[in-house]
Formats: sequence, structure tokens, C-alpha cells
Amino acid sequence: MKKFSKAAVTTLLVSSLVFLGACSSQGGSQGAPADNGGGAAPDSAKKEITIGASLLTQQHPFYVSLKNAMEEEAKAEGVNLQVSVANQDLNKQLSDIEDFITKGVDAIVLSPVDSKGVAGALSKAKAANIPVITVDISAEGVEPDAHVATDNLAGGKLAGEEMAKAIGEKGKVAIIDYPTVQSVVDRVTGFKEAIAKYPNIEIVAVQPGITRPEALTTAQNMIQANGDLAGIFGFGDDAALAAVAAIKSAGKENQIKVIGFDGMEEARNAVKSEKSFYSVITQHPDEIGKQGLQAAVKVVKKEAVEKLIPITPGVFGKDGEK
Repeated sequence: MKKFSKAAVTTLLVSSLVFLGACSSQGGSQGAPADNGGGAAPDSAKKEITIGASLLTQQHPFYVSLKNAMEEEAKAEGVNLQVSVANQDLNKQLSDIEDFITKGVDAIVLSPVDSKGVAGALSKAKAANIPVITVDISAEGVEPDAHVATDNLAGGKLAGEEMAKAIGEKGKVAIIDYPTVQSVVDRVTGFKEAIAKYPNIEIVAVQPGITRPEALTTAQNMIQANGDLAGIFGFGDDAALAAVAAIKSAGKENQIKVIGFDGMEEARNAVKSEKSFYSVITQHPDEIGKQGLQAAVKVVKKEAVEKLIPITPGVFGKDGEK
């Protein structure tokens, strides 16, 4: 074996240490994160808010307007909005809510097909820590984080007062109903409360008529069963327009007056042109959609939100908005 002098060994050790130190210094420079002036993550790394919306239908102008307003507000807020339409089918709506839960959306906006029937699905959403905002129609059995809707009780009272004016505060009236939807329950309750103040007005029938064809049949039956009927309150535009058609077909436009609810363009035009259509209570679906989306975003961001956000209804008569 070759022998090295003491001086040579010392020189070799020093050179090795210098080399190792240089390697260590270079490795640290390559592996350390760059200083971005405080260590905060850039805004682009923030999680996008995703909101799932399950809407009652898109077969009615009210819900078309509501959906459009939600989409516009989502774009303004930079939110990913995923919309499903239940088409008035409770089973489809329940499936859509389950899908939103599986996807892990940040919030759910909902207009229930059945106020009581959605309770189980909403409980699952709550258990998954997904907040729920109801719009237009409230849910029963599970309290949402916020509810945005027309003040339907007040609107129903307005409808009752309009009916009293239309028929001269006396006569028999009937109601075309949608009993599984809480907003309509509130409208009918308000209507009955207003009518109760007029002793000479009698409510002789309250029957369901959910779609326009169903409401037409209901109105025809009401007219046939009550020859002296003076008025019909339709829970929504379709019900009111169906009643107007039935009245015209029966030749009783001078006898029976109709009060509607919703006040979309077709109904407002009918108030102007149809003798039997006295007035319609107007809602503002665009405002409901906008504020519903805003409430969902606020809840996700842990900001304060009112539990009930009421939208004031109006009245549209022969001379326009009252």
C-alpha cells in the first residue's frame, strides 16, 4: 500500500470539506422556495366557489327569469353555478340534490318541488356541511340557511282585497290551488284572511290545478258546479289564465272575475285584453334569483345573512302597475 505524508493527508481532508460545503450550499439554493414577499399564496390559488341550484321548472317564464338572474349574478361574482331543473318531479330533484352532495358543492340553492318532500335530502346536505338557500318556495322540516321569496302571505292578502273590489264585496269565489308548495299555501292563507273581512263574500271551492291543462279542468268544474260564481283566484299565472279561458268558453265574462298571481308578461297582457281578468299580483323573479345567489355566496364566505329575505309584491291592473 502506498503511504502518504501527514501534510498530504491534511491537504486532502481540507479539499474534501470545501467541496462538500459547496455542494451543500448549491443544493439548498435549488431546493428552497422563492421568497414572494410574505409567503402568502397568490389569488389564483384560491378555491373557486361552486354552487348547485335545483329549480322547480323552466317551463314557466317566472323561473326562466329567476335562472337568468342567478346566472348573471354568478358571473359577476366569479362563481361556478351548476343548474339542474326538476321539471316538477320530486324524485328528480332529490336525485339532483344527492348529486350536488356527492360533488361536494359549497352551497345549494333550491326551489322545492314539494316543500315537505325535500326535507330528507336537505338533512343530508346539512350533515355534509353544505349550506342550503331556498328561493321562491320554502322547505318544511329542515330550516335553510336563508330563504329568499316574495312575501306570499302579503301577496295573498292583496289578492283578497283585489277580489273584493272586483266583485263589489259580495258573491261566491273559488280558489285554484297547489297545496304541496308552501309559497302557494301562504298565498291562499293570505287570500282567505282578507276575504274573511267581507261577510258577503263566500269561498265555495278550493281545488288543485297545478298545470295549465289541470287548472282549466278545475275552473270548468267550478263554473259548472256554481252557476252564480262571481270570482276565481288562481295561485299562479297558468291557473289564472286557465280560469280566464274557461270563463270565456262558458260565456260568463260579465259575471266572473279573475285575480292571478306572478304577473309575467302573458298574464299582464291578458289583464289588459281580457274582460274577466281583473288584476294580477306581481312578483320580481329576477330580484329573487339575484338575492338568492348573493345569499349563497355570503353564507359560503361566513358572512352574516338574514334568515328571511322578503321581496315585496305589487299589483298590475287594467291601467298597469298600481
